Amino acid sequence: MRILFILPAIGKKNNKKYIGTWKMEPLTIATLKALTPNDIETIFYDDRIENINYDIQADIVAISVETYTSHRAYLIADKFRSKGLKVLMGGYHVKAVPEEAKEHADVLILGNAENVWNIVIEDLKNNNLKEKYIGKPEFSDKLPDRSIFKNKKYLPISLIETGRGCPNNCEFCSIASYYENTYHARKIEQIIAEIKQTKPKMIFFVDDNICANKKHLKELCKALIPLKINWTSQATLTVAEDEELLELMAKSGCKNILIGFESMDERNLDQMNKSWNYKLGETDELIKRIHKAGISIYATFLFGFDFDNPQNFRRTIDFALKHKFFFAAFNHLLPFPDTKLYQRLKNTKRLLYDKWWLQENYNYGAIPYVPAQMSPENLRNFCAEARREFFSIKNIIKRGIAQFIRNKNLYLLLIFFSQNLNLRREVDEKLNLPVGCGLDDTISK
Repeated sequence: MRILFILPAIGKKNNKKYIGTWKMEPLTIATLKALTPNDIETIFYDDRIENINYDIQADIVAISVETYTSHRAYLIADKFRSKGLKVLMGGYHVKAVPEEAKEHADVLILGNAENVWNIVIEDLKNNNLKEKYIGKPEFSDKLPDRSIFKNKKYLPISLIETGRGCPNNCEFCSIASYYENTYHARKIEQIIAEIKQTKPKMIFFVDDNICANKKHLKELCKALIPLKINWTSQATLTVAEDEELLELMAKSGCKNILIGFESMDERNLDQMNKSWNYKLGETDELIKRIHKAGISIYATFLFGFDFDNPQNFRRTIDFALKHKFFFAAFNHLLPFPDTKLYQRLKNTKRLLYDKWWLQENYNYGAIPYVPAQMSPENLRNFCAEARREFFSIKNIIKRGIAQFIRNKNLYLLLIFFSQNLNLRREVDEKLNLPVGCGLDDTISK
């Protein structure tokens, strides 16, 4: 038997290189590979870096789907089904809109696949596949099998999970609905075993909020210290409340942490159900604590809430430059399906399309709704200009000097300059990238 795994790309332009910072190893594929019995052949095509062979034969085609890749995923699925192959789909988007996904698939996995994959395999062998399998957020005891990535060129960073979900309930967040505002911690011994197996230069713990359970994070940090690794992850500003935790994180090899500041306007934070972000205390002081511990910050901001205006953009850019963040993202709000934000914009008739992710003319960076205080075009342009200013050569140099003063690590400084220059270049590369191109679109590797 043979299973064909597919990871769709967000979009492709003829003869254009794919966005470099998006080319990370897909952890889900390695996890499913590990859970697949050895008597079943597995083949994997990563649509981001190679062209798919549609003439290949397989007993089932398994496609991992995100909202941004759904349009292209459906095109790929329809192509294989037209050749008589069965298609299985899973991922965040599939759980959010199962009725939409089932129009392009024979089998759906709703939720995490680990605890149902063995059932899927057994049903496949018996030619008795169900239309739907319900997965739970449990971790498998088996470690991901990265041998399926052989000969594929990804960024030199290993993706590892330490937990899933988040207890917060932010209006815009698809994770909140997917995991129903709960956090599921992974066993420390499993995490350590996987790190020892991968031996990477840098680890990205892909948790949505690695400090969701501070006790678990402290135990993990203590276990990481002897390994002498470098790692980064995503957290909330609450991480700065606990100086013992910051010290442990730094000792365990944490070099950078992504924090969602989202907005400098408290009214916006109230609207997105993230008022706790400004109730933590003086933001400048919390940032200083993190930097003092030797940990850099990747700051992310969201624009498009009802109290955003041009003055908020200026205030936010000045804030990001003042603190000389390692990276910063100035993103527009996006209404993902099955979120409270999507429902609010739909109820107030502000969505420009019911399903923006399936629009033929929808490009990355476009605004699919009507903001309260500006036009969609102005919001898009403000976000782009904020990125251009933050990643200007002058500001990269200023931030680089501050980075070296905080942490005199030459390897980290090399990462800083190489990735900031990459992000500078990608500001305009990402704009107008089509979401869901036709199947004949190809890219250079």
